[in-house]
Amino acid sequence: MIALHQIPGMSRSLLKRIGKADSDLLLPYRADAEELVHMLGISPVRAAGIIHHRNDPNIMKKLDKILQHGRVVTWFDRHYPPLLRTIPDPPLILYLQGDASLLHPFRPLSVIGTRKPSKYAYPAMTSVLVPLIDKGFTIISGMAKGIDQYAHQLAVENKGRTIAVLGSGFHHVYPRNNESLYRTLAENQLVISEYPPDQPPKKYHFPERNRIISGLSTATFVVEARLRSGTLITVDQALEQGRDVYALPGPAGSQTSEGCHRMINDGAKLVHTYEDIWEDWE
Repeated sequence: MIALHQIPGMSRSLLKRIGKADSDLLLPYRADAEELVHMLGISPVRAAGIIHHRNDPNIMKKLDKILQHGRVVTWFDRHYPPLLRTIPDPPLILYLQGDASLLHPFRPLSVIGTRKPSKYAYPAMTSVLVPLIDKGFTIISGMAKGIDQYAHQLAVENKGRTIAVLGSGFHHVYPRNNESLYRTLAENQLVISEYPPDQPPKKYHFPERNRIISGLSTATFVVEARLRSGTLITVDQALEQGRDVYALPGPAGSQTSEGCHRMINDGAKLVHTYEDIWEDWE
């Protein structure tokens, strides 16, 4: 499966179709282009691409390099995160850098929010997260600007544990100004991606990435979010996955908190202090 994933154009949905057609995942290596079109429902051009690349020696070289600098866990691996198995569309492959023991995190809490937080957000989330980090919570986020970045930094600065889930491969850290944070997390914490290392970020990767952030967590804490925000996609995914959702209320009239206020009205638990989260975990 890992070698198949290195073939250009090999998507998660196509890997699933291959698995359904052939549980040994050998179909792409033994079928001709016409059989691939018929059995997988793909275009002749895509089938020809698979045929062209399936025995490419550069793919195995690429795979060797990946394994030298990190680790790969598949759906069939006993180390695959148990919480992630329960979501509707789990990733089939996870590329890892850092401490793989964090795949089984203690008290996993995803922390999400806007890329452009207000001045209110940082002291408010610090007052909530630092006591939880001290109690062993693992902070999971997406290493984006703003709330994500600060959540990871709080965990590192307070000698806690944190997991970053990327929307790109490891060779294309996004945003670029987080490369220093990425190196810190890859050395001492855990960085995860479902994309091969040489995959640059694409717009649709980030909603896909969000389901992993919430899927790795028992609950999701929203610090700040506008009414129309990508954060709300993660909240919807968390609810679909059966996860609890917490939201931090903001000042009256604050646009960066309108999404949180809507969530609270819709049933998310309001967070005044860390105890509002902690009491559900004791």
